[in-house]
Amino acid sequence: MRRLWVMPLAAAMLVGCSEKQPPEPIRPALYVVARPELAQDLGRFAGNIEARYESTLGFRVPGRIVRRYYDVGTVVKQGDILANLDPTDQQNQLRSAQGDLAKVQAQLINAKANARRQQELFDRGVGAQAQLDTAQADLKTTQASMQQAQAAVNQAQDQLSYCNLRADHDAVITQWQAEAGQVVSIGQEVVTLARPEIKEAVIDLPGPLAEALPKGIEFRVAGQLDPNINTSAHIREIAPQADSATRTRRTRLTLDSTPAAFRLGSSVSVTVSSPTAEHFQLPLTAIQETDGPPRVWIIDTATQTVSPRDITVLRRTTKSVLLSGGIKAGDMVVSAGVHSLTPGQKVRLDKESSQ
Repeated sequence: MRRLWVMPLAAAMLVGCSEKQPPEPIRPALYVVARPELAQDLGRFAGNIEARYESTLGFRVPGRIVRRYYDVGTVVKQGDILANLDPTDQQNQLRSAQGDLAKVQAQLINAKANARRQQELFDRGVGAQAQLDTAQADLKTTQASMQQAQAAVNQAQDQLSYCNLRADHDAVITQWQAEAGQVVSIGQEVVTLARPEIKEAVIDLPGPLAEALPKGIEFRVAGQLDPNINTSAHIREIAPQADSATRTRRTRLTLDSTPAAFRLGSSVSVTVSSPTAEHFQLPLTAIQETDGPPRVWIIDTATQTVSPRDITVLRRTTKSVLLSGGIKAGDMVVSAGVHSLTPGQKVRLDKESSQ
């Protein structure tokens, strides 16, 4: 009888325990805050800061370079001598021209004296008209020879001065194309000068992108060493033909402002973007795809619960997804473990886990 009384009591205790459900555990949630993007990123390209105005200088006479006075990167002033040639040939030409000039000057003295003498004889009635005409003609011929000889001297002096290659404006030396001891011809490129007052960014854009740049294209130029140093820019010039090897087109950008860190030759990173409708970029792991439309899970900060929301996907990559609708700025979106969530489930927001 005692055994029969114990068994109903044990059964009653089991029924009472089964009626009490254990509380649902609160799971931690990784999340990201939705931030709107108003521009479409078209790519990032490496470039350099260059001067808008550059000039390549060469000697106006042939010869052998005997000296270069400055190195690359030196700031020079207008009129500074950059390099010079061996002036021996030009000095010989000048001496020859000066000798011819001295000879003609002596002839001119004789021609003037003869013309004056014939004029005096003719005035006294003892000289012939023919002799006076001949003397005056010789004087004019000698005067013309004098002018020709003087021009030859001036030209020889100019040729001698051309042995000095001078800067035609204030500039920075960016490149030497010839070395001391090298023989150069007339007009051969010797040195490149850049005017530092106006700078621009130079990049190479892929041919298809350069040919189909959308309206309102935006360029952001930033220093590669310090991206916080940046400025906006706009297109000044696109090369009409693509490079035969790389199939890219050289693009020159006018800087809206020129930070001091943008020195000639410094490397920059140029981000190309185009204005577009508001969209959001989320990690690919934040998207839950079932039989219906794709969705994300939004965290209600007041109740610490999650709820699903349908979204519209614009584009996918291997790590992220671009959305055009379904969420709004400031929404807290669960970024991991979305396939194990249920509507109304409580979550714990761990600040160290937020992205």
